[in-house]
Amino acid sequence: MLHIAAAVVIGLVASYAVISAPDSPKFQSKEGILDLTQVHVSKNPIKLNGEWAFYWQERLSPEDIQIRSARDGNNERWISIPSSWLGYRLDGQQLNGTGFATFRLVIQLSEQDRNERLALRLPTIFHAYKLWVNGELLAEVGVVGQDKSSVTPHLSTKLVFFQPENDRVELVMQVANFHHKRGGITKYIEFGGSDVLTVRTNLRIAAEMFTTAGLLVIGVYHLLLFGLRRKDRATLYFGLFTMLLGIRSLLVGELLITQLWPAIPWELQFKIEYLILCSSGYIIAMYSDCIFPNSVSRWFHLGTRIVTGAFCIIIVVTPALIYTKLLLMIGVMVVLHMVYLMVGLVQAAVRRVEGALIFLLVSVVALVTVINDFLYYNEWSPIGNTSPLGMLVFTIAQMILLSSRFTRAASNEEKIARELQDANNKLTEMNMNLERTVQERTHALSAAHDDLRISYDRLLHSEQGRKKLLAYITHDLRLPLSSMLGYVEAVQDKVKPERNEQYLKYIRDNTIRINRMIEELSFLSHLETGQVSYRMEPVHVNHFLRGFFEQYELVVRDAGLDFMLDIGNTEDQRPNLPVVEMDAQRLEQALFNLVSNAMKFTSRGGLVRIALAVDEVNHTRYAIISVQDSGTGIPPDQLEQIFDRNYKYERPGVEKGVEGSGLGLAICREIVQAHGGTVRAESDGKTGSIFYVSLPCIINEGR
Repeated sequence: MLHIAAAVVIGLVASYAVISAPDSPKFQSKEGILDLTQVHVSKNPIKLNGEWAFYWQERLSPEDIQIRSARDGNNERWISIPSSWLGYRLDGQQLNGTGFATFRLVIQLSEQDRNERLALRLPTIFHAYKLWVNGELLAEVGVVGQDKSSVTPHLSTKLVFFQPENDRVELVMQVANFHHKRGGITKYIEFGGSDVLTVRTNLRIAAEMFTTAGLLVIGVYHLLLFGLRRKDRATLYFGLFTMLLGIRSLLVGELLITQLWPAIPWELQFKIEYLILCSSGYIIAMYSDCIFPNSVSRWFHLGTRIVTGAFCIIIVVTPALIYTKLLLMIGVMVVLHMVYLMVGLVQAAVRRVEGALIFLLVSVVALVTVINDFLYYNEWSPIGNTSPLGMLVFTIAQMILLSSRFTRAASNEEKIARELQDANNKLTEMNMNLERTVQERTHALSAAHDDLRISYDRLLHSEQGRKKLLAYITHDLRLPLSSMLGYVEAVQDKVKPERNEQYLKYIRDNTIRINRMIEELSFLSHLETGQVSYRMEPVHVNHFLRGFFEQYELVVRDAGLDFMLDIGNTEDQRPNLPVVEMDAQRLEQALFNLVSNAMKFTSRGGLVRIALAVDEVNHTRYAIISVQDSGTGIPPDQLEQIFDRNYKYERPGVEKGVEGSGLGLAICREIVQAHGGTVRAESDGKTGSIFYVSLPCIINEGR
């Protein structure tokens, strides 16, 4: 029942994604003019749909079109976009897929869009094109020519940006195709604001990268499984199938392959895609036969091998202009494969064969997506490129099915091993006398009692560590996350646009720091037990302090405080600069705790000062870092207690919102002590406080 429920849920989700066709465009161009004066396209992008001016077998620039219009008047022909010019009737004759033409569209903008930065998202256009916007050449893919020898085909999606000069946008596009059965603008061109289209495009790319990565990882994993256990060929065919699907997803949609390999030959790209389409049906048939033996007849094995081989040979030896005409036949072959397998799956599900129902349901989803893709590439469906999603659902379900088979086999082996072990124990016990049996049972009971006590101690220690871990998270992540949120809101609200880059740099630095802190939270929960390792290395203290100051200067100053760094005359003593063996990341954490406390208890307009001094005690040099604030101070009788864990001092006159977990100074002391140093505080309880961190220096030879 659990498998059936999971399969139904997956099927419903995937089917919803497939059948949810995009809304048809509400605005359509008429006779080459698209009226958008009633829509705000910079906020609500649209898909260009309707009639464009069509100049067959002519390569015209915007200037050429203006000259012709002034000379001959408006005697243009119109063609509906998106669609191929294949089958378009011109002067009583139907055009074929090859040739070249010029398209033109005039867009009338609303008042609010005249001063906005706009963009066009260009899909793959067969097979080379040039685009002018308001007379300016903005995009060129491949080389447009008048015959096959002068055309360089290429496939790529593009996002172009422009600033309209008035309320009129003129699009002129030259398109040439001599290498594919269909030519022209066969997919929607999206038109809207630059920001909105950029976000949409990035989301599409991210979704396709997720699908591709998922398929490739699943494929490699199962091929490795086959390499370790060659007896089970199901993992081989399934791994090949998902690997090929992952490669194909790079060749469709947003054409990720052209972003990874811009110079990829278009012919190679097409051949790989078509070869994968042809071979996928045969591979999935072999996989199904491995999962459900005898579900595929011998004649079907032979027939599909011959047909698949014939199609593959045609694709390899012929140009794209020939084998692209076989797309419908290839689609019929793949669909027939899947239908034949689904008939066998229905029979297996009726016989209640394990896994047959899941296989059947996800196969229905995959079949729907594959059929939709073939219809889409033949301009019969408005929903594009759904097969990667359907195949991802299919492969995930198959991965669960294969995992259940491995788990069942391992469980059977463990069950047999347990039964053999139990039988052996019983035979052994029958040959032992009662006294020895009692002694063994007593010993086993004692061992079980000891194990139970050890387990209880570990559980108790784990609970204590969990509580400490939660306290650390609250203490150390609250301030950076709050400050990052503030800067994000500042960027969104455009408070200080000139400082956006500085804000973003701070957000990035703090994000890296938070990730590092999360990775080391286990270190904070084990500080008291000494189970922490440090990555020590020699570091110049003045360089360390300068980097720390630059990183947190913006934080302190934006809190309304002055932030100063005083490294004294150490810069003038370059040969004798203090060098300390330290873990810079953890020492930075300890120092940030001190600065954070100073910020908490210092009113706006106050001062936070970091200074460096060098002292020598008993022939040992010490680098002394001090953090001074002008806050309310600490009573002298509490200067030692403030370093105790969970100790809090409520300073009079400080807002109640200033609070912490009481861990910061304790963490600071333990980190400093792990470096062989000490930390102490000085204050008269009235005019601020000073914290001193003393770290032993090392001999810096050769410097």
